[in-house]
Amino acid sequence: MSQSLHNELKREFQLERLILFSDAVFAIAITLLVIEIKVPELHHDVSDKALLKELGHLIPKFIGFIISFIFIGLYWTIHHRMFGYVTNYSGKLLRLNLFFLFFIALLPFSTGFYSEYAGADLYEKGLKVPMTFYVLNFASAGFMIYLMWRHIGNPANKLAEPKIDEGVLKMAKMRALLVPCVFLSMLLVAYLVSVIIAVYLPLLLLPIMRIMRSRMKKKYPNSFPS
Repeated sequence: MSQSLHNELKREFQLERLILFSDAVFAIAITLLVIEIKVPELHHDVSDKALLKELGHLIPKFIGFIISFIFIGLYWTIHHRMFGYVTNYSGKLLRLNLFFLFFIALLPFSTGFYSEYAGADLYEKGLKVPMTFYVLNFASAGFMIYLMWRHIGNPANKLAEPKIDEGVLKMAKMRALLVPCVFLSMLLVAYLVSVIIAVYLPLLLLPIMRIMRSRMKKKYPNSFPS
């Protein structure tokens, strides 16, 4: 076996290890989300009505679980698509990926912390600390995705062959920054206007993404075929 072929196989093996490790962290994080939802325990006067009442108390936790499940799934999809372009790795890419996985692994805790106080405490007391922790967690993960796209998309780093299409790369970086921007705007609205209004701001993500994609298709028609 020639030295160049040996180096190529070794590089592919190391890159595969990085991807498999990342997938494992995603799988564990998305599984741990549901552990935060405890099964109702009734020791006296057990009835369907009582059980439904207890399940009602868990609605904020289920909402937090669903939202975080969707976003972790979205981040996994982005990560999967990103590494579809990667043919090499660097020490900086390894570090950026580890920082990104740190924030993914932290999401079950921040989701549990936020959803624990997302019911009456949030609406009546306007608690901001749980939301702040949750928002900063999501925003940090999104910012790390942006840094990875920027590093991988830089031709000088020789991490993606062939070179990533300019329109595709621009769209990927804009989307990566969109999530942190929308989530951080939640904090501004929560502290300056209302916590209740801030809770619904993530609903803006989907229409904004559609507008962004529509504009990028006009600017780079070859990058986004119909």
